[in-house]
Amino acid sequence: MEFITKYKWKLVGISIGAVAGYAYWYFIGCTSGTCPIQSNWHTSTLYGGLIGYIFPNSPKKEKTENKEDKIEQDK
Repeated sequence: MEFITKYKWKLVGISIGAVAGYAYWYFIGCTSGTCPIQSNWHTSTLYGGLIGYIFPNSPKKEKTENKEDKIEQDK
C-alpha cells in the first residue's frame, strides 16, 4: 500500500497514457500494418503508457523572482 501512495501520480500517468494509447489504436490506428506503433494494440498501449509516465514527471521550471526583488538583493 505504501508503494501505491508513494507513486500514485506516476501510476495515474501510466494508466491514462495506456488507455489513451489503446484508444488511439482502436479509433485511429494503422490498418495496413506498416506503422510500427499504430499497427498493434500492445505497442500503442505501451507507448502511451511510456508517454504517460514521462509527461507528469517532466522537469518543473523554478519560480523566478521579481526583478525588483533581485535588484534590491544585489544592492
